[in-house]
Amino acid sequence: MADQIVYVVDDSQDVRDSLAILLEVSGYRVRTYASALDFLKVVEPDWAGCIVADVRMPGMTGIEMQKELLARSIHLPVVIITAHADVPMAVAALKAGAVDFIEKPFRDEILLGSIRSSLALPRPSPSKAASARAFEIGTLSPREQEVMTLLVAGHPNKVVADRLGISTRTVEVHRAHIMEKTNARNIAELVRMACMNDLADGRE
Repeated sequence: MADQIVYVVDDSQDVRDSLAILLEVSGYRVRTYASALDFLKVVEPDWAGCIVADVRMPGMTGIEMQKELLARSIHLPVVIITAHADVPMAVAALKAGAVDFIEKPFRDEILLGSIRSSLALPRPSPSKAASARAFEIGTLSPREQEVMTLLVAGHPNKVVADRLGISTRTVEVHRAHIMEKTNARNIAELVRMACMNDLADGRE
């Protein structure tokens, strides 16, 4: 992993230090930056590796940084971490191109797994990934797609039931079927699939 560099962008010194230790012990080279603006001042298009970035930082958010990187045609994969997670924020991050969205506090293996996936080569093109997920979404019934749309908008089962005029138990059954058909391990993965298939708009 000597050539794999993880760029940690977080305004918290404690977070930067703890992540640097974790990643170095795990075999990665690490560079840390106190803000998105500091990172953008030095990043070059030919840099390799991936970025681990906080969402809420002074001056520029992690999501705004993602958009600026894309505008510069810099395609480093970005893993977003945040202590203030909500579904609309996750949708915004994933639509901006994040490869993952992780809520603090998280287990070390969750972040390391996401980083391994980000650095894996060859990486599938966005169009191929979307096509694969589209097939999975296409296996859902119209009702299951309605349930999924409301779930990834952040609504609890009871609200989904009220909106659709069905029982909470029925929502739970639909939710279980959705997770099984899409192979989603959690709601975050479901949000990512919804973004790829235009089933999420990021609104509550």
